[in-house]
Amino acid sequence: MRALSIVLAVLVLSAGRVSAQSPATPAPAAPLAPAAEDEAPAWSYSASVYTYFLPDEANYGQPTMTADRGWVHLEGRYNYEDHHTGSAWIGYNASGGETLTWEITPMIGGVFGATDGIAPGYKGSLSWRKFELYSEGEYVFDLGESSDSFFYNWSEATISPVSWLRAGMVTQRTRIYKTDREIQRGLLVGFSHGPLSVTTYVFNPDDSKPIVVIGATVTF
Repeated sequence: MRALSIVLAVLVLSAGRVSAQSPATPAPAAPLAPAAEDEAPAWSYSASVYTYFLPDEANYGQPTMTADRGWVHLEGRYNYEDHHTGSAWIGYNASGGETLTWEITPMIGGVFGATDGIAPGYKGSLSWRKFELYSEGEYVFDLGESSDSFFYNWSEATISPVSWLRAGMVTQRTRIYKTDREIQRGLLVGFSHGPLSVTTYVFNPDDSKPIVVIGATVTF
């Protein structure tokens, strides 16, 4: 009996020692903080004025304002479709690509003033390295006289040898001033510094009286 008592005592002491050397149960992990929601994209804006110097008509300015946030595109124009005429637009921004990048914005607008109408339109560009193709167009369904409905277009093909310089060709189809050419074509050269860019366009340079347009744009 004494031997059995000694064996039991040794087992009890051994069990207590093993328990004392066991690692402590780890504390429960702190709950993970909820993932932060994606921040909404900020608004970006631009303001531009294109001044037309016409050889046989009065010169005029064509201002445009834009606001973009994510896919939303808002735009206002004046003297674009006609003199003393404004237009308001809403569009959907989409883009993609890496080396060859593209952007497209289908739009719908209302035209009011000397010309009243509804206008589906678009703006888009395709860029590869230092080259870019840009085009914007709209078809105005004239609500006063259907025969006055018209397709407007402005397109550019440019190269930028350095970041602050671009040069190339431009075409335009408009009826805001009189011209013998259905599609005018010309040359352009533009300079940029920070948020400001200035571009000079010369349409129909082979005519005796070419049309000069100077455009200034600020982005913010």
